[in-house]
Amino acid sequence: MAPDRESGRGERAPVGATATSRPRARLDQPRPPRHRILPEWDPEAFGRLSERIARFLGTGRFIVWMTIVIIVWVLWNIFAPRDLRFDNYPFIFLTLMLSLQASYAAPLILLAQNRQDDRDRVNLEQDRKSNERSIADTEYLTREIAALRIGLGEVATRDWIRSELQDMVKELEERRDGHREHAVFPAERSRGRDVEDR
Repeated sequence: MAPDRESGRGERAPVGATATSRPRARLDQPRPPRHRILPEWDPEAFGRLSERIARFLGTGRFIVWMTIVIIVWVLWNIFAPRDLRFDNYPFIFLTLMLSLQASYAAPLILLAQNRQDDRDRVNLEQDRKSNERSIADTEYLTREIAALRIGLGEVATRDWIRSELQDMVKELEERRDGHREHAVFPAERSRGRDVEDR
């Protein structure tokens, strides 16, 4: 294929060029930000907001305020002058607003429940690990106490030493008494020799 000099197509790489000589994206630098069509949001901040809304929806204050708004809405659209009414009977706009509120409340409550489930799962995992550590520590301490008991069984106590010393003293006294009976004093031996010599 002949090279196209005007467009630069068909040019061959110079001799000795390798794949590493091509420009590559550097791994030690962040990529340039991409332009997105959809807006970006922080999922953690959105989750915290959904939890706040779900907590508010589950309070008596929300039920009281919602009841007051519905009563005022209905009374206004019944007793207000005809020109100022914005939702005549059968209150279709009120039904639409309540269904819109319910359609947003349900996913927000589910999102808050999912976040709570994730937190519970993490807490259970941490509790399980701490229980395992406690069990391991308890087993270690049990083994150490058993080893100490075995060691204490072999340690000489004060009473045992006292009884052993008393036994030794008795044995020494018995030996001394036995030696006295058989022992001959040196003076008596020397007298006996003198008599034999005469």
